[in-house]
Amino acid sequence: MKTDNSFDEQFEFSGKAKTWSLIAIVIGVLAIAFGFLTNHGERTFANLLLMGYYFTCVCTVGVVFCAIQYAAQAGWSASLLRVPQAFIKVLPYAAVILLVIVGAGLYFTHPIVVEETGKQITGPYLYKEWAIKGLTTQGSEIYDAKIAGKSGYLNIPFFFIRLVGYLGAYSILGLLLVKYSNNEDQLGGMFNYKKSFNIACAFLAIFGFTVPLFAFDTIMSLDAHWFSTMFGWYNFAAMWVTGLSVMTLLFIYLKKQGYFSWINIDHLHNMGQLMFGFSIFWTYLWFAQYLLMYYANIPEEAVYFYKRWEPEFQFWFWLNIVINFLAPFLVLMARDSKRAVGVLQTACIILILGHWLDYYMMIMPGTVGPKGRGFGVEEIGIFIGFAGLFTFLFFNALSKFKSLAPKNHPFLQESLHHHI
Repeated sequence: MKTDNSFDEQFEFSGKAKTWSLIAIVIGVLAIAFGFLTNHGERTFANLLLMGYYFTCVCTVGVVFCAIQYAAQAGWSASLLRVPQAFIKVLPYAAVILLVIVGAGLYFTHPIVVEETGKQITGPYLYKEWAIKGLTTQGSEIYDAKIAGKSGYLNIPFFFIRLVGYLGAYSILGLLLVKYSNNEDQLGGMFNYKKSFNIACAFLAIFGFTVPLFAFDTIMSLDAHWFSTMFGWYNFAAMWVTGLSVMTLLFIYLKKQGYFSWINIDHLHNMGQLMFGFSIFWTYLWFAQYLLMYYANIPEEAVYFYKRWEPEFQFWFWLNIVINFLAPFLVLMARDSKRAVGVLQTACIILILGHWLDYYMMIMPGTVGPKGRGFGVEEIGIFIGFAGLFTFLFFNALSKFKSLAPKNHPFLQESLHHHI
């Protein structure tokens, strides 16, 4: 393989990476089948939602990363853009998968026991706190005044319209950024770069207003009696750190495979700085959300943490903050740590697993409750399956680029000579 900066070299997706990604997908399918065949449907749907949301968030970070670089007219990252652009190309697949999971979770039903009355009713596998028929009907035995008050927003048709709107906007604007970058490679000049700048600004404005709503709808509505204005940004911080970690891990892997020879330790240092800084931001939001509810002592808000303080979840509650704050804080704070590839790679893996646990703690207590604690075949197998699916789709998307760097990007030389 060439060691000079050959921008026209294409990534070749073959060999062990393709084989192992396909094996991982098969493992995931078997884990899903196992979950349904062993009557663990609710737990299986909860894990599918977890990984579908995780998968979509990681791909969305590709759009966010590219948009920030274009809007800020950043030079350091110009030679790195093909990796987040490959994330963008995977995003429509992730969006469709998430919509299918949500739709199936609302469509398929199972027996549910109402805690207050002990009566058994039929309800959906997902979003049972607001999607059960009769909750908003006055005179019904299960009528819930709080949910009825939210029914103008929390109803299935409007719920789906919003999800399709968010994911459709992110995908379309992201694919336009990829299109203009490819056009720039062929035509040169500043025309396509200026169009990318405009699209990036439009995306960031739309994303800034809708990403909290995306988190409210997909995750927070699992606990529909509870509400937090900080939840959307708490989710964004988790999304951003996770996406940066996956991106950095792929940069390291691809460079070891002989691609992206122009990526140097200074580029990786910048990625480490972003991972470190936003891990601290995530911690601030985690603590502030908890503190506000703790001292206010409002029952309908404190119930969220009460569920996560049950003995079955309490260990994972504290492990979450240890992994996602203390680990990156202690590992990545020093400059030398961010410039040691092995240390940075380890930090990426810790944060990827740590924020999977973060999403686990957001989803499991509000779906399956204490019986969903721990990690079994469903959790491990479905995680492996989605990791394989992302790997397969990402590398396949990367292999379609004719150039591994946007060779006519106006700031490419600045990126190639980046030094801090």
